[in-house]
Amino acid sequence: MLLDLLGVVYDGDTQIAGAATAIEHLRNAALPLRFVSNTTRSPRRAIIAQLVAMGIRVADDELLTPARAATEWLRRHDRQPHLLVHPNLEAEFSGLEGGSGRAVVVGDAGEAFDHASLNRAFRELVAGADFVALATNRTFKDADGLLSLDTGAFVAALEFASGRSPVVLGKPSPDFFRSALAGLNCPAADAVMVGDDAENDVAGALRAGLGAALLVRTGKYRPNDETRFDPAPTAVVDDLAAATDWILNRAAA
Repeated sequence: MLLDLLGVVYDGDTQIAGAATAIEHLRNAALPLRFVSNTTRSPRRAIIAQLVAMGIRVADDELLTPARAATEWLRRHDRQPHLLVHPNLEAEFSGLEGGSGRAVVVGDAGEAFDHASLNRAFRELVAGADFVALATNRTFKDADGLLSLDTGAFVAALEFASGRSPVVLGKPSPDFFRSALAGLNCPAADAVMVGDDAENDVAGALRAGLGAALLVRTGKYRPNDETRFDPAPTAVVDDLAAATDWILNRAAA
């Protein structure tokens, strides 16, 4: 079981109704869980603390974020990062200053996205730095309840200007989903993804070989999202509680 967080388990600092109970039902059914988030504004410790405050217990190894995937990638390729990320996330990349090469790492920098910061990243790319995108989401549901630009728009701008294609480390990268499944003792064909993003959560999971992907009508979901991307969701359900019922009924069949 792979669960998205923002828009599935919580909106902002508010738990989506029934989410904590649904997660407990999944745990009580002894289904292995991973929480897979494309958020690139909050460090891991803040995400876990937020979940704990909502009554949702999460072990460190149950949470996979693009920042964790990126630090592993940078170490593996001996690269030091040029960061274009939210200030809250910068500490996740400490200790990576000594790499033999450079890599531009782009996340949701929020207000830090401006011409100067984008141009610095562009110049690094032109000079030969690797190009790493933590995610390529188009939009996210912001604190005011409306959609806002997400990382993908700024990644696309740098890609267009530099002529360079990024390595994408968050959803919908197949490697991200495979990393989430590693250690779960669950073949991809038996795994289920639950998300509110028809493109990155759902279609991405199905393209990565997961057996099913459920789209919830919470978070960033908008009517007819299920018709906009291929592959289409295995099922569209109201929320995580309904997704849990779907999963447990399938497991019992």
